[in-house]
Amino acid sequence: MRNSVENSDNLVDAHVDREISNCLNLQNPKSFFLFAGAGSGKTRSLVTVLKEFREKNYKQMQYKGQRVAIITYTNAACEEIERRLDFDPIFSVSTIHSFIWELIKDFNKDIKEWLYSNLKEQIEELELKQKKGRAGTQAANNRKKSIEKKYRRLETLEKINKFTYNPNGDNLSRDSLNHHEVISIGSYFLSFKQLMQKILIKKFPVLLIDESQDTNKDLINAFFEVENKYNSLFILGLFGDTMQRIYSDGKVDLGADLPERWAKPAKIMNHRCPPRIIKLINKIRSDIDGQEQRERTDKGDGFVRMFIFPITTTKKSAERIVAKIMADYTKDSKWTSQDADYTSLILEHHMAANRLGFFELFQPIYQVEKLKTGLLGGTLRELNFFTQIILPMVNAYKSKDDFTITSTVRKHSPLIKLAKDEKDQVLQIKKIKETVYEFLSMWDKNHDPLCLDVLRCVANLNLFEIPDSLYPFSVTGEESLGEKEELTIDKNEALMAWGECLNAPFSQIQKYDSYINGKSSFMTHQGVKGLEFPRVMVIIDDNESRGFLFSYEKLFGAKEKTESDIRNENEGKDTSIDRTRRLFYVTCSRAEESLAIVAYSSNPESVRKQVLSEGWFKESEVEIIWNLEINKESLFIP
Repeated sequence: MRNSVENSDNLVDAHVDREISNCLNLQNPKSFFLFAGAGSGKTRSLVTVLKEFREKNYKQMQYKGQRVAIITYTNAACEEIERRLDFDPIFSVSTIHSFIWELIKDFNKDIKEWLYSNLKEQIEELELKQKKGRAGTQAANNRKKSIEKKYRRLETLEKINKFTYNPNGDNLSRDSLNHHEVISIGSYFLSFKQLMQKILIKKFPVLLIDESQDTNKDLINAFFEVENKYNSLFILGLFGDTMQRIYSDGKVDLGADLPERWAKPAKIMNHRCPPRIIKLINKIRSDIDGQEQRERTDKGDGFVRMFIFPITTTKKSAERIVAKIMADYTKDSKWTSQDADYTSLILEHHMAANRLGFFELFQPIYQVEKLKTGLLGGTLRELNFFTQIILPMVNAYKSKDDFTITSTVRKHSPLIKLAKDEKDQVLQIKKIKETVYEFLSMWDKNHDPLCLDVLRCVANLNLFEIPDSLYPFSVTGEESLGEKEELTIDKNEALMAWGECLNAPFSQIQKYDSYINGKSSFMTHQGVKGLEFPRVMVIIDDNESRGFLFSYEKLFGAKEKTESDIRNENEGKDTSIDRTRRLFYVTCSRAEESLAIVAYSSNPESVRKQVLSEGWFKESEVEIIWNLEINKESLFIP
């Protein structure tokens, strides 16, 4: 009898899939917003209802040349959903940028008109600020450069007949659009151009958006506009949870004030986390929307501990101690054994760069807005030159792997042009081999050359083609910086950033590559959506993150709210405390078994007092560790 009750409890959300399937009826379409908190099995529901939809509507969709559009958060999420849907072409699975670009890419004349109008508005606004502002300040100088840059772009618009865009690239050529522009243009076209609206509903009578709370608010509003106008022909399905919104341009009140005709199913079960962690995340969000998740009946209770250290504590030592205490507390050797298997989640990319040792490489590029997306996505051609060509060769050289060296050179080097005469071929191959090993000797005796020196050596030996943006640095001398200046609109800003970046040691390329490809022990909140891990250590350090959008010190009561926080709070706007609370929810809700929270604070006592008063933890679960030299056993609280 008990087993049947447990199974019944664990299937409390089973009706949700049926509700969504009923909405996906092409003869009687119905849009919906699915509330799905952390670990609720949202992707499983998505795949289940789409497979059922395919069984009912495949012939009709195929006959009309129509597809179901599924917009997901990352390329990895796209690949996972495509795999689970058997790579069926009836389903178009893409990221939001890719989807919008496919819609607008052939409207070059309209894109040009939008850009012209938008640039004129931006220039007028900047010139007005320039007149009102104080001359000679840094802000005035920056505005002057920005105005000049926008005028230059206006001049080049007339010469462009076809625009380009790469969702996974840096998009710095004169005819390319940046990521923000693609979303802005798509939002405008879908809101105001009837032809674009009709193209959307004709191609995709069903549009499903995962992580909809983080989709640009203007774009979401545009989709609402289309749905409101064509709801008898078009289904808009939103999957999301406002508590998991981590980007500032998402729609704040998504799910509120929806039309009465919309369905509003909700999944209340958390299949991922154990009861103790679910109790914590329910408490974290209780002051926001009161949504509560239920736990599975077949889960162990789970473990939660919070450790607070003074801000001056040595971080690596502190986190090793925490791992040891967690191993004792949970009786789980995976926290400290040689095969330790826990995931560290951190606040910001700066923390990863700092902790993993690639800060000098990372920081200059991160500050350039148009390079940031490619940097974080691992798609910058300039960095890929180092990570995908040079790094494999260096690693192969160190491990005496001649095969990898040879295959890399064959694939990428312009030197491979074999002569017709067999004797000349032998001599040429010998010369190429000597050139390659002359280059690789830069790493002899554990030497760690600067990226700049590596680049110049490649150029001098003509070993590989240099990316355009790095070309000015491949030749010594100031005169080189004037060459190829037509390559980018923002050449000065980008060139300065690359100049700083190249002064980083080459070893930082390896560390950056490991981080960006998920091979390191650290992950940020942006990269863990939808992911889950048995053991999680959430690391909180406002100083190290260098951010201004988040503040754990304020959330935990160690710092007072600013006037800006109070003003935003009174006006119903997002505050740094709201953003941090959501981030805390996202990171804590990744844990499947045990959760350790490590906070570095200027006021540890205030943090402990605040988290206990919030009811997030029991007294026995919160520990201030003042001295790392204390006997480790005395730190354990049963």
